[in-house]
Amino acid sequence: MRLPSMSQPFLLAPIAECPPGPPGAQVRLAVLGARGVGKSAMIVRFLTKRFIGDYEPNTGNLYSRLVHLDGDHVAVQIQDTPGCIQVQEDCVQVLDSLSRCVKWAEGFLLVYSITDYSSYQSVQPLYQHIRKVHPDARTPIIIVGNKADLLHARQVQAKEGLQLADELGSLFLEISTSEDSQGVCDVFQYLCKEVSKLQHAGSTDRRRSSIIPRPKSPNMQDLKRRFKQALSSKVK
Repeated sequence: MRLPSMSQPFLLAPIAECPPGPPGAQVRLAVLGARGVGKSAMIVRFLTKRFIGDYEPNTGNLYSRLVHLDGDHVAVQIQDTPGCIQVQEDCVQVLDSLSRCVKWAEGFLLVYSITDYSSYQSVQPLYQHIRKVHPDARTPIIIVGNKADLLHARQVQAKEGLQLADELGSLFLEISTSEDSQGVCDVFQYLCKEVSKLQHAGSTDRRRSSIIPRPKSPNMQDLKRRFKQALSSKVK
């Protein structure tokens, strides 16, 4: 899976809110995870192919960009979220702003760092929180183990990430945002495609439900037979 080249210059800028538009005109994604797992770095890597290692703790930025997807331009909006997640006894405490983000988004990346086991533990509660808001099992969620280049500091084994994804019925992969630009692009591109497919399926279902079944045409032979029977009974 290869992402088409995005070499044209553009300005990466946060925007205040999602601009209004018709359904299906845009793909809305959210990147969630604990603090310091590389969420902002992943988004910037996807949008600019540049890697920036250090970020100020963010309060949640919304990025917008037109990207190529299967030959078409798609308006992709990506919500970066602050790492304000606390896990206590398998319970995730999420700010109201993060809950609103979950309601807004159509596809999700759940990111943890392979060098931070506690960030891995936050994935399952986050997943469960998303499923409460989006009970439709078709809503795409991808689990990502980031910082795969830091093998010397690994705390989460790849088999643990895979096992968790199997339990949750989600896709899983490990990437290195700092070293593998294409891997990051592949993740976002795949998620965009899954959201687009879900949008098209939803619009098809709405069209089908809005179609009023056409009444069957009367059977002319049956009508003639009944008419003859009615005449014969009158004659008698």
